[in-house]
Amino acid sequence: MSRPPSPILRNVPRFGGSERGGLVPHARLAGPMPWVIAIMITLTVMAAGAGLSLRNLAENARAEIAGGLTVQIVEGGPAERARQAEVAVAMLSNREDVAEVRRVPDAELEALLEPWLGEQSVAEEDAIPVPAMIDVRLSGPATPRRLADLRASLIASVPSARLDAQAGWLGPVFDAVRSLQWLAAGLIVLLAATSAAAVWLAARSALGSNRETIEIIHLLGGTDGQIARIFQRSIAIDAALGGAAGLLVGLGAIALLGRQFARLGSGMVAGGELVAFDWALLAAIPLIGIVLAMLTARITVFAALRRML
Repeated sequence: MSRPPSPILRNVPRFGGSERGGLVPHARLAGPMPWVIAIMITLTVMAAGAGLSLRNLAENARAEIAGGLTVQIVEGGPAERARQAEVAVAMLSNREDVAEVRRVPDAELEALLEPWLGEQSVAEEDAIPVPAMIDVRLSGPATPRRLADLRASLIASVPSARLDAQAGWLGPVFDAVRSLQWLAAGLIVLLAATSAAAVWLAARSALGSNRETIEIIHLLGGTDGQIARIFQRSIAIDAALGGAAGLLVGLGAIALLGRQFARLGSGMVAGGELVAFDWALLAAIPLIGIVLAMLTARITVFAALRRML
């Protein structure tokens, strides 16, 4: 609320213009506010980057295996296993709902199993029986009805065939990724709340230390809105300085982690790479932080002034 100017101050110029911001001193870099905001923005950028990367990873993985199937020919004899595999490939290739069929070469299976079974040939009679593997890509999603129809047709021609949808055994992986995404979102909300609380405490402290100055400003004709704008401008500068520093540190950490994960050479990890839109969202985090800080400071100042005067 506003007070009319006192008769004692009748000849004093009214409060306003460029000089009003200098009446309430604020030490920015000397105080903890920019550093607190920088830490919060850094953690928020890292959490948001992790959430966006997990989203990209899950979407790319789902798109890749949406219509993917694996057919195993579980037959002990190498010759019979090879014959049934050829029958299965021929039958699957003639179906209209199958877009692609590829039998995994025996050499590729041997390379995959060598770390566990040692060197052996899957075609040898005395070797450990290894099922023949066929990768199948449907022309659409692998729905339960399509799987049941395909399984029935396949078993009728190839009794030793076993059919599995790739999306089925990766379901727990997607559930874990979804949980991590929710965790990242929860962390972002907590960091935003903590930043707002830090701004609230800083504004309350500044109001308390400048109480006498604020009363004089009211006597000079200053309004609550003018006082609030002073604190908003000060908090905005602190948030901009801290946000810029936090953004640089957060993006640097994400880039470093991205290079480390890229060295793994995993196709699934590569699917989590951030795109241009994701980087734009990360760059907008400090701007959102500035708006949140200014809004918190304004609400805090108005609430405190109502109780103070």
